[in-house]
Amino acid sequence: MAEDAFIPLQYQRLPESTMCQQADAFYQRMRTRRSVREFSSDPVPMAVIHSALQAAGTAPSGANKQPWHFAVVTDTAVKRQIRLAAEAEEREFYQRRASEEWLADLAPLGTDADKPFLETAPCLIGIFLQKFNPGDDGGKHKNYYTSESVGIATGLLISALHMAGLATLTHTPSPMKFLNSILMRPDDERPYILLVVGYPAEGVKVPNISKFPLQHTSSFF
Repeated sequence: MAEDAFIPLQYQRLPESTMCQQADAFYQRMRTRRSVREFSSDPVPMAVIHSALQAAGTAPSGANKQPWHFAVVTDTAVKRQIRLAAEAEEREFYQRRASEEWLADLAPLGTDADKPFLETAPCLIGIFLQKFNPGDDGGKHKNYYTSESVGIATGLLISALHMAGLATLTHTPSPMKFLNSILMRPDDERPYILLVVGYPAEGVKVPNISKFPLQHTSSFF
C-alpha cells in the first residue's frame, strides 16, 4: 500500500458544553424545515446551490463510489417539460394507481395531481442514482449500497439548503423515467428524487402536522 494512502484526520475534539450547544442549535434550526408547495419565482443564488451540492458530495458512500448525479434545472422550457411529464404520471397515480388508504393518508396534506411549483420554483434538482460508474478501462463497474448512499447525500443537500435559507420539496412522481430523457441521463441511472428549491411564496401556509417525539422513534440500550 502506498505511503500516502492514508492521511491524518482533520478533527478537533470540542468541550462537551459546546457539543451540546451546537447539536441543539442544529436541531432547533432543522425543526423549522417544512416541505413547501408554493414557491416564489425569485431566482436563487447559484453560489448557494453549488455549495449545497458540494456539501451533499461529502456524504459517505459504499466503497467511496459516490453513486449520485445532480442535474440542476433553471431553464423555463425544461421546467415546463418536467411539469407536463410529472403531472401525467400524477394523474395516473391519483386516478388509478393509489389505494384508498394511500389517498386517505395524503388528504390532510392537500396534495393532488397539479404541480405548478415545478414551473414556479426557480430551481429543480434531479437526483439520480448511479448503479454503475465508468472505469478507466472503458467498462462499467458496480456501485455498492447505492440507495443508502444517495439517501444520505440527499439528506445532506436538503439540510444545507435549509441552513442557507431556502425551502425545498421532495417530489417523487412514480415512475420518473421521463427525467432520464428530459435531463439527458443514461438509461442505467435511476431517478431518485426531484428536489424543488426556492424561496417560499409570501404568506404560504403548510399543513398543521407534528413529528414523533424522541421516545417514539428511538431506543437506548
